[in-house]
Amino acid sequence: MSEIQATRRRLWRRLTLACGSALSLVSLTACDLAPEYHPATFVVPASWQGQGPFHVATPADETLPTNWWTGFGDPMLNSLEDRATAGNADLQASAERFIQARSMVVQARAQLLPHLGLEAGASDNKQSVNRLFRYKGPVTSADAYYQGVASWEPDFWSEIRNQVRAQKQYAQQKAADFAMARLSTQAELATDYIELRGYDAQIAIYKQSIAYYQKALSITQNQLENQAAPRLDVARAQAQLYSTQAAELDIEAARGVTEHAIAILTNASPSSFHIPADQTLVFNNPNVPAGIPSELLQRRPDIASAERAMAQSNRDIGIARAAFYPHINFNLLGGFDSNNLDLSTLSNSLWSYGAGLSMPLFEGGMRRAELQRSWSEYRETRDEYRHTVLAAFREVEDGLTNTNRLTLENDAMQKAVAATLATQNMTMTLYQGGVGTYLEAIFAQVQTLETRIHQVEIATRMYQAKVSLIRALGGGWDVKTLPTMDQTLSIDPLQYDHLHHPNTVGGVTISQHPEQFENLANPAPTAPAASAGSQLTPLPSPSPAAQTH
Repeated sequence: MSEIQATRRRLWRRLTLACGSALSLVSLTACDLAPEYHPATFVVPASWQGQGPFHVATPADETLPTNWWTGFGDPMLNSLEDRATAGNADLQASAERFIQARSMVVQARAQLLPHLGLEAGASDNKQSVNRLFRYKGPVTSADAYYQGVASWEPDFWSEIRNQVRAQKQYAQQKAADFAMARLSTQAELATDYIELRGYDAQIAIYKQSIAYYQKALSITQNQLENQAAPRLDVARAQAQLYSTQAAELDIEAARGVTEHAIAILTNASPSSFHIPADQTLVFNNPNVPAGIPSELLQRRPDIASAERAMAQSNRDIGIARAAFYPHINFNLLGGFDSNNLDLSTLSNSLWSYGAGLSMPLFEGGMRRAELQRSWSEYRETRDEYRHTVLAAFREVEDGLTNTNRLTLENDAMQKAVAATLATQNMTMTLYQGGVGTYLEAIFAQVQTLETRIHQVEIATRMYQAKVSLIRALGGGWDVKTLPTMDQTLSIDPLQYDHLHHPNTVGGVTISQHPEQFENLANPAPTAPAASAGSQLTPLPSPSPAAQTH
């Protein structure tokens, strides 16, 4: 009876030791050496200033739609934006970088699991009979084997887990980078399109002014023939006409360059891409809700990207700390080996198992330097995050200031255009009546043309400032659209299908067939512009009948 009790006590001690070892292993595996992560918390103003009469923003303000460009009311712009979002090469490449980052998450996670494999081989060997010091045995020998191998490294210090978490955060960063690239592409396209329409309006004004100057030159030539005006007036009229024609050519060249940029953004060759010109600059003035400054941290993809980079650097500290502790790995091998093909017999079996431990003792400060570097890198990403936030605040304030001031400036310039047009008509009438000089007429013509062109430039900048403000506010993006940590995994450990293209997460859309975008000879969309059908107000023509002889 005492032997049975003693045996029970021994078994109980062994079971207790085994359970304690297992619990210790679990507790060690859960040890995370990375510092507890807390995103930076900033004290920000309650509302935007914007250097203008803006009301105090509230969280209940209307948010921007993701297709914000439709607010300008231009079907041509809508078609161009849809084409760029679907087929822009830079956007497709950015989406592929996100997929690559997701694959790196799976690669990092694979280190947490045991690695299993098979090995097999066979050889037939013959020794030279006359070799010096040859062993007096068989000249020929054969060997064949197959075996299974397994290895596993327990993640006692969460080094591998922190690598996985860092890779997941890197994938989230790439998703935010894609959102920022998409927003920048859309904003750049809208800015270029508005600039193109501004050039169209300027060209129309130049053509209208050139026609007016040609008639004015004809009048001065008639005045000269009738000895009612000096040759100087003709020279001045010619100079005014030719310089205006040269200025028109310069604007046409700038329009061509801008059109080429739009073609590239929409995945088309400039040679086959042409947008018909219009005479006026007409867009809807979209409402842009600014919200409150604290919400900007959730709306800007570049801020989210900088925050994810900071979270990665925090995990790198834990990885650097884990390098100071011992690492253990387990290995297992089993199979058959024989000098003939009879491998299935038990006598030809073999196995081997064991464990290894490695721990640094002295490496000249290498690991301490790596830990120091990781802390510095974390502080650097924290500084960069703060800089990104400040830059975003500045861009919003710039956008609010520009949209307000340019709107007021455009209203004033429209009044100035009306006044200079009246002055041009009056001075030309006075010259034809012999009361005024042609120098006064020339001065009025120059002032009128410059004012009209400047008004179009101001209007162009006003609409572009709207685009810049929308981009500064995030273009309707929200940080909630980022994929979660678990969604960044592109495949499961036992998944062998659908490897060509993973499921779409985080709003990162990409075509599975990039060859469909390799036709670069696509023409521009045929949708009408917002200004389609609009015409410039005709200028009163100088009347030859009013000349004084």
